[in-house]
Amino acid sequence: MGAVVLLILAVLAVIALIGVAKLTVGLLLTLLVWMLAGMFAGRLIRGRGYGPLSDILLGLIGGVVGSFVLRLLNLGWVGDIALIGDVLVGVVGAVIVVYLVRLLGNRRFAA
Repeated sequence: MGAVVLLILAVLAVIALIGVAKLTVGLLLTLLVWMLAGMFAGRLIRGRGYGPLSDILLGLIGGVVGSFVLRLLNLGWVGDIALIGDVLVGVVGAVIVVYLVRLLGNRRFAA
């Protein structure tokens, strides 16, 4: 009886570990996509990235802005392309964010 309980607990532990591993990989992949989007936007705007943390933040904000703008232009399908679409949406949005902030007064933003 004790062996059956132990086996059930072991199976549940493996299932929990698989769930945690999937979540961790998903989070790391998301951060990588944001960093790539910010880095590519930085390369387009100033010829190099802004550093890992700034690239991630710029990619995150760019992803939100890019999704909104591309949906307004009826190009929301671009984000449905696996990984590459996410990066493209983030780059478009990040470039828009940098140009809008520069336009609204901070000309040295992300320079």
